[in-house]
Amino acid sequence: MLVVMDAARKVVMRTEAEGLKIRDISWVGDQAVLINYSKTTSIDGFTTDKAELSTVIVMPIDGHPLWQIFGHDHDITGGVWGQYGTAQRDGHWYGYFGAVAFNKMGMLPTGAVQPNLYEVDMTTGQNRLVAQRSDDPDERVLWQIDGTGQIAASLTTSRANGTWHIQNASHRWLASGKVSDGRVGLAGLSADGANVIYYSSEDSENAVHWYVVPLAGGTPKPYLDGKDIKSLLHGPGNTIIGYRENGANDDLHFFDPVQDKLYHDSKRAFPGERVSLEGTNDAFSRLIIETEGPQDPGSWYLVDMASQNAYLLGASYVLADESVGPMRMVPYTAADGLKMEGVLTLPPPSVMPSDAAKNLPAVIIPHGGPTAHDVAGFDWMAQAFASRGYAVFQPNFRGSSGYGLAFERAGNGEWGRKMQTDISDGLAELVHLGLVDPKRVCIVGASYGGYAALAGVSLQQGIYRCAAAYAGLSDLYRWVDNMRYESGAEPMLMRVLKREIGKGYDLRAVSPIRFADKVSVPVLLIHGKDDTVVEFAQSSRMVDALRDAHKSVEFVTLAGEDHWLSRSETRSAMLQASVDFVVKYNPPNPVK
Repeated sequence: MLVVMDAARKVVMRTEAEGLKIRDISWVGDQAVLINYSKTTSIDGFTTDKAELSTVIVMPIDGHPLWQIFGHDHDITGGVWGQYGTAQRDGHWYGYFGAVAFNKMGMLPTGAVQPNLYEVDMTTGQNRLVAQRSDDPDERVLWQIDGTGQIAASLTTSRANGTWHIQNASHRWLASGKVSDGRVGLAGLSADGANVIYYSSEDSENAVHWYVVPLAGGTPKPYLDGKDIKSLLHGPGNTIIGYRENGANDDLHFFDPVQDKLYHDSKRAFPGERVSLEGTNDAFSRLIIETEGPQDPGSWYLVDMASQNAYLLGASYVLADESVGPMRMVPYTAADGLKMEGVLTLPPPSVMPSDAAKNLPAVIIPHGGPTAHDVAGFDWMAQAFASRGYAVFQPNFRGSSGYGLAFERAGNGEWGRKMQTDISDGLAELVHLGLVDPKRVCIVGASYGGYAALAGVSLQQGIYRCAAAYAGLSDLYRWVDNMRYESGAEPMLMRVLKREIGKGYDLRAVSPIRFADKVSVPVLLIHGKDDTVVEFAQSSRMVDALRDAHKSVEFVTLAGEDHWLSRSETRSAMLQASVDFVVKYNPPNPVK
């Protein structure tokens, strides 16, 4: 159910959203809500027969019917390929979206799929072509829209050799360079709209650098030099109003001292909680924040700065406070001396007192990505296992994001190697602290985490009592080959995969499917039939390999589910199967 409330928290309207895989919601002024959802779609004429396509629905709050962006334009196919913001001009609101158009022959363009940029009238639904894709099928173009809906700048990147350039609306080049992995992008505009901010990381560097350059032309200069920036914060008109720093805390900093004070004051109002800013009004006088922490499964508040009050809007999960396990970051050192940390979640007070958290059975849950990271907030999977009496550890191994590019690139070529031993090194730290019984540990993960779970009992042995993998990679050679085919052997993607994972024998040497005979503990595999990221065969073939080797293996197929466990009923089924499996093969301590 999608519900719209006014500033007094009175419901203005609501609409059913059952069955929609909603990815994002955003406002168009005060007149409508944009609902971005995706759908697994069978397609013809591409290098893959199934894709996850995005659609955007406009929900006017005045009671007019919902309508779909490009829904009635038969010259456009495949939904929406990127959103570039909204702008108000002459009393009308407009939205800016990427979309793929048929050519004059009524066919898709050859080469890699590239979108054009369209302006859509948010009242009439009429669209207008604003900018066309590059004539070169190997080039990717992205745009920066200003507060009036004009193209302020565009970024063109060559997939073939990694060269890139930024130009202004008059096609004057503002900056250029070369990045073989495509790590370059437009970030936004300065407060006065006269400059564009961008980031890049040249191949020889181990850091992402941020730059600002006048739209009228000039020399690019470092932007926020000396700050450890993870991402930039956007205000009205795609202007930059602050930044998010690297690190597990993801702290925000606003340029306006009043806004910065208001944000940090709101954080201090919830001591001991992890506070996330989810939205503000343009005046920054009302904030929506989410809190997570001990005995808090995710609470949403409307913070009114004028009255200095925080009004509870709702909770992410309906759980009793005492059913939420405490979580904290635990630092540790890998075998080669690299410093890292992970999230430890202990059983909640309803299960055991905190002073009883010693020598516990454990579940290790490495994250997916692998360029992602876990933070000390409420995690539905970790909490499910903690509620059964397990200590749960989510290691941010090398290759994780959030700790700078050098830490991320330290994972290059280390799939199944140091990235894998980083996980077991984290377990060793918990054992050293007296929190975990080393003989009673299972490993559970999804996507890359599923790969790590399978590698933990095939490439490694003798550490875990069982392993459960959702959408886990088992055959890296087959996966990379499949990526090559589906991308049309895109050079940039192939360079990235070669650098991060390896090629040829290297891929086979760290593929769990080749070591199925080494597995000596029970394995559970779960996979969604609509997965367009990790093909279903990665699990089904691993099941066959384990059965051929006479190993203990269980297989759960989730019909109609994608890579992200987007459906409630199948997410619950996956979680129930995983918990039942771990409880069966690694029983927890008796709980009160």
